[in-house]
Amino acid sequence: MNEAWIVIAFAALVVGWVAGSLYRDMTGSKKNRLAKERAAELVKEAETRRKETLLEAKEEAVRIRSEAEAENRQRRSEIGRQEKKLAQKAESLDRKIESFERRERTLVQKEKEIEASLSQAEKLKQEQRDQLEIVSGMSSAEARAQLLSAVESEMRDDLAQRMRQVETQIKAEADEKARVIIAEALQRCASEVATEATVSVVALPSDEMKGRLIGREGRNIRALEAATGADLIVDDTPEAVSISCFDPVRREIARVALEKLILDGRIHPGRIEEMVEKAKREVEADIQTEGEKVAFKAGVVGLHPEIIGLLGRLKYRFSYGQNMLGHSLEVSQLSAALATDIGANVNIARTAGLLHDIGKAVDQDTEGPHALIGAGILKRLGVGLEIVNGVAGHHGEADTVDVYGFIASAADAISSARPGARMESVEHYLKRVETLENIASSFPGVEKSFAIQAGREVRILVKPNEIDDLASLRLARDIARKVEEGLQYPGQIKVTVIRETRSVDYAK
Repeated sequence: MNEAWIVIAFAALVVGWVAGSLYRDMTGSKKNRLAKERAAELVKEAETRRKETLLEAKEEAVRIRSEAEAENRQRRSEIGRQEKKLAQKAESLDRKIESFERRERTLVQKEKEIEASLSQAEKLKQEQRDQLEIVSGMSSAEARAQLLSAVESEMRDDLAQRMRQVETQIKAEADEKARVIIAEALQRCASEVATEATVSVVALPSDEMKGRLIGREGRNIRALEAATGADLIVDDTPEAVSISCFDPVRREIARVALEKLILDGRIHPGRIEEMVEKAKREVEADIQTEGEKVAFKAGVVGLHPEIIGLLGRLKYRFSYGQNMLGHSLEVSQLSAALATDIGANVNIARTAGLLHDIGKAVDQDTEGPHALIGAGILKRLGVGLEIVNGVAGHHGEADTVDVYGFIASAADAISSARPGARMESVEHYLKRVETLENIASSFPGVEKSFAIQAGREVRILVKPNEIDDLASLRLARDIARKVEEGLQYPGQIKVTVIRETRSVDYAK
């Protein structure tokens, strides 16, 4: 029984296995069939897309080819037009070259004809010259010299007349412009009248103090003069002592020391040396302070301390009674005003105007003009080249004068030449007037000369039979130049040449 169930179970297993195999075979066959059908569809679809792509590619190729052929046709057409233009230009150039060649042959022929004509003309000219020399009795060189002399004389008169007209016109225009600029500059600057003296006077409380100041056998006054380097003049003037010295700073030191001695009352050589040293320190401090003050007033900053000290020393320096420190400040302000009007650099003009007389602080110890001395000091201390040139050229003593030199020169002349700015001693005045008249009288043809208006104008009477109107113009210019070279004077001097003719007859 058991064996039967075993057989039945085995048979069932075999049948189940067979049935499963058959089912698997049937299912696989169906899947294979479906897969083949899908593959066939994909192949068909791919073939369709390939045909479409090939068709599109062919169409694109045809389009590109047609566009390329059209572009080639256009380029060939353009090249053809260019070739045609080049051919036309070449033909035109050939015609021009042929024309130039014909013209060149014509010019060569004409040149030969002109050379022949010139040769013939030169031959005729020489024949005429020979005939003229025979007729006139003069050689060609003599005739040429006579002709040149006549032309030169005529041209000299015409040139002098033309120069006078141009000079009159330019002078009128320049005077008008300068008058406006200077008037505006003067309106901005108010200055005092010169009242300072170059000799200091110290008042004494009594004549007894004068005796104490002199000391036994004059030892006190000698000690004071030795310590200060100044001369003390004790004359018959009651209760006063005059101090005279070429160096204004030493004169100021002597004045301060003398006043301190008078206040102290103890006057002896040891005390004198002590007071002089103290006065030196005070004056040096005052010099530095004054230099800083005037630089601040002028609006000039960044100056070297040595320049500030030299500037302060000008407080004790005078020129014809005008204080040089105040004059420098005035010139600085005028230079700034002039620079503003003409469009120059105001700061450079202001600084050059302030420092233009810096050389006068040391000119008593250094050889040379004060303008060049001052320029050398400023150059050594690293001041800008334009300022140095302006200082060097304000008196025209430098090799070249730039615009700032002219500005400083004009401002200096305005400051020094205005009424009341400077005073001159009688001796210097008489000597200057005499020299001015001698310079004017030294020229040939001058009959008399007169210096008038305090030496600011010289009038010259000339001999009318020797000097004509045009020569008088040249004479005035020559005299003015010689006055500039041989005379020192403040401001300017007017030179007037007067030519007068008189006709006299008598009725009998």
